[in-house]
Amino acid sequence: MAEPEHDPHQRPSGAAPASARRRQFLGYTGAGLLATVLPGCGGSVAAADPAYGRTVALAQQQIEAAINGDSNVAGMSIALLKNNRIVWAEAFGYASKTPAVPATLQTRYNIGSCSKVIAALAALILQDQGKIDLNEPIVKYLPSFTMLSPQYAQITTRHLLSHSSGFPGTNGLNAFMLGTPAQGYDVDTEAALANQHLKHLPGQLAVYCNDGFTMIERLVSATTGLSYAAFVQQCLLTPLNMTNSGFLTSVPASGSFALPWSSGTQYPQEFVSPLASGGLCTTPADMMNLAQLLLGGGIFQGQRIVSAAAIADMGSSQTGALRINPSPEWQWGLGWDNVRQPGLAAAGVKAWTKGGDTDFFHSELLVLPDAKLALMISGNHGFEQAVSVEAILLQALQEDGTLGTALPAVVGNSVPPVAAQADPNAMAGIYANYSKPLQVTLGVDGLVINGWNGSAWKPQTSTPYRYRADGWWWSDSGGNSYAFKAVTDTDMNGQPVTYRYLMMRNRPGAGYAFVTQPIGQLLAPLPALDAAWTARMGTTWSLTNQSRASVPARFAGALQASLRAPSWVPEGYILLANNDYDMGNLQYQLLKPLADDRGGMTVNAPVLYGRDLQEIVFTTVNGASQMTIGSWIYTQI
Repeated sequence: MAEPEHDPHQRPSGAAPASARRRQFLGYTGAGLLATVLPGCGGSVAAADPAYGRTVALAQQQIEAAINGDSNVAGMSIALLKNNRIVWAEAFGYASKTPAVPATLQTRYNIGSCSKVIAALAALILQDQGKIDLNEPIVKYLPSFTMLSPQYAQITTRHLLSHSSGFPGTNGLNAFMLGTPAQGYDVDTEAALANQHLKHLPGQLAVYCNDGFTMIERLVSATTGLSYAAFVQQCLLTPLNMTNSGFLTSVPASGSFALPWSSGTQYPQEFVSPLASGGLCTTPADMMNLAQLLLGGGIFQGQRIVSAAAIADMGSSQTGALRINPSPEWQWGLGWDNVRQPGLAAAGVKAWTKGGDTDFFHSELLVLPDAKLALMISGNHGFEQAVSVEAILLQALQEDGTLGTALPAVVGNSVPPVAAQADPNAMAGIYANYSKPLQVTLGVDGLVINGWNGSAWKPQTSTPYRYRADGWWWSDSGGNSYAFKAVTDTDMNGQPVTYRYLMMRNRPGAGYAFVTQPIGQLLAPLPALDAAWTARMGTTWSLTNQSRASVPARFAGALQASLRAPSWVPEGYILLANNDYDMGNLQYQLLKPLADDRGGMTVNAPVLYGRDLQEIVFTTVNGASQMTIGSWIYTQI
């Protein structure tokens, strides 16, 4: 889900890395193709359509390079659909390495945030049934929902599905588990939101948000009386014949599942607690049945499951009404990361894309509605560095005649000439984001960016970047480029405010288009910390209510948070260091006092780097100091 290092996460498809992933076994059911075991390859393949021979060869070459080149990639699976027929599906490597269990087409992977497409469909089915209206406030259907910011009453289901609700981000409590699932995650999330503020006004901007999709679980329960898993099974998975798909809400009694494999160690089953946001466990072949529904305008094998208007709404850009949108190439759909994938758009092809990450697995789903083509790939983390779904799909489009022989021109091959440097005084300073502050300096040699690693500043740029004629800062060797952008709007209190962003631009995929996003927001000094906050600086806190079976507890050991005010921190801010909800890696956020007992969020950055922000609250319980961050509870050490 975590997009973004990581999402559950997601990294949305086409994004630059930002930091940081049942039932009865019934066999392969995709389009009637016969699955046969390949001798010695540890996998299985459905006979490929010879019309896509070069596409298959390209994909096989990249996948084999991924498995051979990354020791963490144990297995993968891929499926390619044209019209209503799977033209190729193949499994590679192992579902488990110790003991050795070859991956097959029935091996199920946790697909992380690709699950959000299912959540959007579930909400649209509720709308088709007359149970909700996407444009009505969710409190109409979920009267128990509340937050500290009064504007919470404006949040609609459309906001939830398009990452524009203003929620802080992700409930971290037991989000990822090993060996045993956690219970009640959706209830915990709603309870945590009740004690938090919004970070921005609903609909003001769009920044990746998992909790918005977890609240779809609450909406489903409130309007149908069914659990989210039961509703999706009844309304989507069963009618779509997705017999190798489901949510791991309990330890499975049967079936074939890919197990986590990392650094030479086999781990037990991974369980993803945010079901709607990232919890579907499935196969690429099963997901091609879902793709048929999407390509068919809501019809699967002659049966209408969701309205054509709903499918069209899902695939329509939700960004038109955003007031802050410095990266317009991010065309969020309902559940989709982008309904206009930039690289394929450069070739004149519309593509709806969704990426998904759990702590151990990565998936990518792309649906090309006009070309009637779809692709799904899943496997252990690491393969995405070697496998380009963009290149594979462009090859398929050439082979089936949708595209000619010419591909788009690669952008940014020539570094623009140096231009007169803008005033550096307005741009230098400390930029905040969700994972680590950035220190930006500008001098006669150019732009230098450093990132805070917990004890020192670490260079993020290998050489100084110089201002160029296109308005961006480039190194002489090219690669990523940077710029500064100011956006004026109103804050939560209706007062005028200017957000100043450090923008990063890169060329993902095959390099046919630039993609930008804000990676930090400039912080201006505040009034000095008062005595209550000054007394907390230098304190360390121990997380008390995280399960020992959670992934962070397994990988990071003792989970702690600390409050500091190093000399470089702008006056009036607090540096919070704590373990993230993925692998337990330390992340660093700059907070501001909201009251003597509460510290709040400081970042309003769209896309990815303003995600998963935290609000801290201090109370006294039985005479002992206690700190909460969402659902997490800490005691002072």
